[in-house]
Amino acid sequence: MTTYTRPDAIIDFCLAPLNLNADAAATQETRRRLEHVLRTYRLKLAQPVEVDFTRMPTLTINEAAHGYE
Repeated sequence: MTTYTRPDAIIDFCLAPLNLNADAAATQETRRRLEHVLRTYRLKLAQPVEVDFTRMPTLTINEAAHGYE
C-alpha cells in the first residue's frame, strides 16, 4: 500500500495520468489551486492527511469530449 502525505506528492499522483505540460500556465494554476485546497483541508483537520488511493475507484477521462490538450 502506497500512501501520500505531502500535498505535492498527492497532486503529482493525481495529475500523472493526464501527462500535462509542466510548463503550461494552466498546469501551474491547477497545481496551485490543488495545493491550496489540500493545505486548507489539512489545517481544518489539525492533523496530517494521508491518502490511500488503492481504495478509490478508477476515473476514466473522456479526452474526446474535453479536448486533447
